[in-house]
Amino acid sequence: MQAWRVHENGEPGEVMRLEEVDRPTPGEGQVLLRVRAANVNFPDALLCRGQYQVRPPMPFTPGVEVCAETEDGRRVIATPALPHGGFAEYVVADERALLPAPEALDDAEAAALHIGYQTGWFGLHRRAALKEGETLLVHAASGGVGSAAVQLGKAAGARVIGVVGGPEKAAVARELGCDLVIDRRSDDIVAAVKEATGGRGADVVYDPVGGDAYAKSAKCVAFEGRILVIGFASGDIPAPALNHALVKNYAIVGLHWGLYNQYDPAAIAECHRTLTDYAAKGLIKPLVSERVPFADAPRAVEKVARGASTGRIVVVPDQPSAPDTSTPSATTPTGGAQ
Repeated sequence: MQAWRVHENGEPGEVMRLEEVDRPTPGEGQVLLRVRAANVNFPDALLCRGQYQVRPPMPFTPGVEVCAETEDGRRVIATPALPHGGFAEYVVADERALLPAPEALDDAEAAALHIGYQTGWFGLHRRAALKEGETLLVHAASGGVGSAAVQLGKAAGARVIGVVGGPEKAAVARELGCDLVIDRRSDDIVAAVKEATGGRGADVVYDPVGGDAYAKSAKCVAFEGRILVIGFASGDIPAPALNHALVKNYAIVGLHWGLYNQYDPAAIAECHRTLTDYAAKGLIKPLVSERVPFADAPRAVEKVARGASTGRIVVVPDQPSAPDTSTPSATTPTGGAQ
């Protein structure tokens, strides 16, 4: 089979190599799956760079999320077992963790459902206890993770304020359903949030960016508000002033969604049933901005890494090639901030 493999750490476009390799052999409790679509995530770039919390042995294939087909023809969602990631024709995955792909979603949309929407659901509901009528502030609202949080926030009956970078991404955020969109490049985030909430601030902040986004969040979070720490796409991990959290009476809440696989896998299955129901009702639908062919996988990972994408980019094997019209890559740690 063909697979994109990494033999040394570096930028995805430089270190991902297309190779002919044997199909992976399932271990105990694993199954072999044929990949139908592989979603591109920011962690794929971190894996290539050697900056992710999981460091598989080399050579490895990135790709942490797929829609795939079992040997008996079932369409499923899976997180491939590294080092045999999703940018390949076949992967192996833990059989007990397979989830049925929602009928309401096509292969690319199903591939983009699992990690982003599970993270959003657990963050908003299990960790932040978002209530109907509350104000939700979402950073990087037009990105893959942020767009999921926007849709889930609207489904929960929250008022959603989206923060983006630039007019194109602002338009995407409005189409997603944001009640108010703030362009961080031209608007004062803190002032805009306070004005929109009558001075109260945001009840819940969804922050996959870190850095300056977190600093501004702490200045506009409401009394008894919750700042959800989802990730650090900016490359800047903030050091919160805990005295400020004490004086202003807000909570800083972390989320490592992957730990639920270890400590409460039943909760993941229950969440998937909820998300499947939401998809059937049209409450959520992954925003797939690009469907790229297998040959363009490195370009897709590069684009996500430098924050040049909106929504999700999904690698679909039978897609025709298209020219890359995006700006040439610059090696920065700021990928993923939308």
